Amino acid sequence: MPLEIGLIGATGIAERTMLAPSLQRLDVTVRAVAASDPVRAKEYATKHAIPVVHQDYSSLLADPSIDTVHISLHNSAHHRWVVRAAVAGKTVIVEKPLCLTADELAEITFAAEDVEVFEAVATAGHEWQRTVREFIADERYGALESVATRTTFAVPAAGGYRDRRELGGGVFFDNASYWLQALQSTVGLDVVASSGSSDFDGPDGVDRSFSASLRWATGVQATLVCDVGPDHRSEHLFTFERATVKLRNFLRPVVGAVPLNLVITAEDRQVLSFPASSYYDRQLAAIADGTADGLTVAAPRIRLMAEIYQDARGN
Repeated sequence: MPLEIGLIGATGIAERTMLAPSLQRLDVTVRAVAASDPVRAKEYATKHAIPVVHQDYSSLLADPSIDTVHISLHNSAHHRWVVRAAVAGKTVIVEKPLCLTADELAEITFAAEDVEVFEAVATAGHEWQRTVREFIADERYGALESVATRTTFAVPAAGGYRDRRELGGGVFFDNASYWLQALQSTVGLDVVASSGSSDFDGPDGVDRSFSASLRWATGVQATLVCDVGPDHRSEHLFTFERATVKLRNFLRPVVGAVPLNLVITAEDRQVLSFPASSYYDRQLAAIADGTADGLTVAAPRIRLMAEIYQDARGN
């Protein structure tokens, strides 16, 4: 579907997820931008040749030439502006996480009855997920026993929202959508138990390290260990009865096309290589082409994320 996009947030992630990919498509135009600081919005628009600058988010939502809104604000602002954009009749693309609590999700679901809402999880839909799903379904390596995910992200910039609890900061919210989407696409999310833990010893009581686990009725267990540090790391390890399947660098802090390899270790070692592709180009293409997963698919992830986080907080 042709998209006339307005940006709520003059951000670096909008440059990567919307502006750069839109240059590759004739059916997508970034037409307007608004920011908390109108001067910054004007500078951003000049830099990126965006024709319209709105003085605030509300005036952008009232713009009849905009049919789609991209939201890239701090995490705690997602819910409010997704609801307002949906009420305004706009298609919504919001950076992960879609929102932070089950109550927020319920309000979004009610507001978005007649519009589409997409949680931007850049790693979704990659071919490796279909391949692993097939391994699980046909049991060529025996039954799946466990999935272990390990990530390390860069230490947040001082003063940013990631180190402010009231703005939805913390490493788990940065990681949860990637982790849960991968599991949803391969194993499914019909879990029977979940848990989370953290010392919450980062600035302002946020989590700079977090551990989470899930269990299915079949006995399969999935774990996440995520933290911040000097060296970027992202890997999934699927353990089957007769093989392990490892995916390293499933999320890289780079822009552009990157290759991915599944390393299968059974009686011998096999590498399945996938052609280099750009996460952000594929994500925007799926939304524009009408093949992206919407709110119905994102909702179980958010409910489970909120449940795990509340368990770690002890409430």
